[in-house]
Amino acid sequence: MSGRVLVVDDSRTIRQLIRVNLELDGFEVVTAADGAECLDVVHHARPDVITLDISMPRLDGLRTAERLRVDPRTRHIPLALVSGCPVAGRELGVDAFLAKPFDPVELVRTVRRLYQSRSANLPDLSSVSPRVSDGAGSVLGHS
Repeated sequence: MSGRVLVVDDSRTIRQLIRVNLELDGFEVVTAADGAECLDVVHHARPDVITLDISMPRLDGLRTAERLRVDPRTRHIPLALVSGCPVAGRELGVDAFLAKPFDPVELVRTVRRLYQSRSANLPDLSSVSPRVSDGAGSVLGHS
């Protein structure tokens, strides 16, 4: 089996479209409807790659990416923005951008490339305690 991908998008149709294409390529797929749900499930799902929409309720994709990058347990997970909103996400540590409507072949190719790069550089974070910024410059420790 290939790796596990966490697909985060507020559109059920897009989540299903991404899921089907990745599962056909051998990936296991877990989904979340927005960034807040992503942050709730990411530690249980332990994905190898995360795809994020940008425009979502509760917590958008850019703020989700920012929070994933400050948590030592998730900072090394490759992130791909899949969105109709063109943005520069590299400064947030986003590894790839696919514009909607996306080409399913390009989606799978991008996720496969991110998965392979993660597998080649996988850190051992089993004993790391997360530290999350509260957005005001303070760092919050969570256990």
